[in-house]
Amino acid sequence: MKDFFILEGAYIVIAIFILLITLFVTTRPFMPKTALKKGILYVFTICFSLIFLHFYITKNRMNDVKNAFIKGKPILCENRIYTKAAQSIIIQKDNEWSIKENSFISPNYTRKFHLARCIVK
Repeated sequence: MKDFFILEGAYIVIAIFILLITLFVTTRPFMPKTALKKGILYVFTICFSLIFLHFYITKNRMNDVKNAFIKGKPILCENRIYTKAAQSIIIQKDNEWSIKENSFISPNYTRKFHLARCIVK
């Protein structure tokens, strides 16, 4: 459950904002009486279906990255801090990288990389 809120927290906030907009629009006097119930139901269903689909896809990709890393394949991770030098970094088991709590860590590198921001090269 912790992973879900870490990975999808921003999208949940956006979905709540969209639901609040839907609530505001569907309660206007010019809208039909059933607009509130239908609007909230449809928007809630669509938003949270997309969030759960995104979470499922992300978790599958994280498992693929973890399995590929264990097998010794190179992993390409996004580097958001040092964007002028290199936009990505290649992580391999041979270069003293390891996995701890869904993140790649190395004693030779100052920051860790979350598995969700990586792909198999």
